[in-house]
Amino acid sequence: RDSRLPPHSESETQEQQKHATMKFVSIGLLSLVASAAAFTNTDSSIHRGQALFHAPKNVAKHDVQGADAFSNLSPEQKERVETYMEHQNSVPKPGFPVDVRSLVQYNHGFAVMSTISKANEGYPGGSVVGFAPDEEGRPLFVFSGMSSHTQDILANPKASLTVAAKEFKGAADGRVNLMGTCRRVRDEDEIAKAKEIYRAKHPGAFWIDFGDFNWFTMDVEHIRFVGGFARAGSISSEEYTAAKPDPIMAFGGHVAQHMNDDHMSSTIAMVEHYIPGLAGDDYVKAAEITSVDSLGMYVKITRDPENEERLPGQPQQFKLRLPFPRQVTERADVKNVIVEMTQASSKAEQEAE
Repeated sequence: RDSRLPPHSESETQEQQKHATMKFVSIGLLSLVASAAAFTNTDSSIHRGQALFHAPKNVAKHDVQGADAFSNLSPEQKERVETYMEHQNSVPKPGFPVDVRSLVQYNHGFAVMSTISKANEGYPGGSVVGFAPDEEGRPLFVFSGMSSHTQDILANPKASLTVAAKEFKGAADGRVNLMGTCRRVRDEDEIAKAKEIYRAKHPGAFWIDFGDFNWFTMDVEHIRFVGGFARAGSISSEEYTAAKPDPIMAFGGHVAQHMNDDHMSSTIAMVEHYIPGLAGDDYVKAAEITSVDSLGMYVKITRDPENEERLPGQPQQFKLRLPFPRQVTERADVKNVIVEMTQASSKAEQEAE
């Protein structure tokens, strides 16, 4: 728990968790963990019991129906649902600010910039642009004077940058919208530093020395984040600036791809062993790792479409958190901890047979 966060009463948290449990059924596109998150925080950067949607009060949320359906479940189903949600509600996570900062840092260096169009009054204009974040996460750009987005920000410096995760494939993957004010970089020392940062991200960017290209940066003022199913909200610019990228996320995508391509059966075994409520009945048909960080993994589950009994109300695909038994800091640590978890899962499976 972040020591900077205000204290909260145990009774308040328990009441909010009870409210979340009673409203998990008939949630359409949201999973059980999503319904829990919609009413009870699952992000360790925000104190436990707070709304997952890290945004101002009265912000729009999904319309969750079926509040009375929980009472109609069997005792076994109730226990599975409660245990599953309690687990997902308490597992360690980097937190929204770190997730956002890491996504921007480790993106491939291209994103969609939206500007207020100078040529088409009243309309937003969108351009795919190259960028590189500086040490505080501010995007750096080098634009031709002829580009429409250059003309737009010279006339109105307000803009936004939509950055998708490097391995983005669809709704289960993260994306960030940075909003702020662009400004021209004119100081020679600042330009020299910007070139160094930009070249590290874009080694082949020969055009940065062209005479008609100018340097810009964006002072980030507002941040919106969607981390996949049921992980959405906003963080402050102060939180964004203070956060440091998670070092494991720099190469976590490669780990995820390797596991998904060659060892999905091991991921399924780990999910069934470590996540309560999922083992048995061949319920988990596929388990695709979507991201890896220093504290664990996010996994997209495809369940048996015929099995509505194990976790009632769960959509056919949903995302869950698979935590590591300890924090890892290096690439070798990630391999070691996954091997340990795989071996423990295999042993448990054999003992159960």
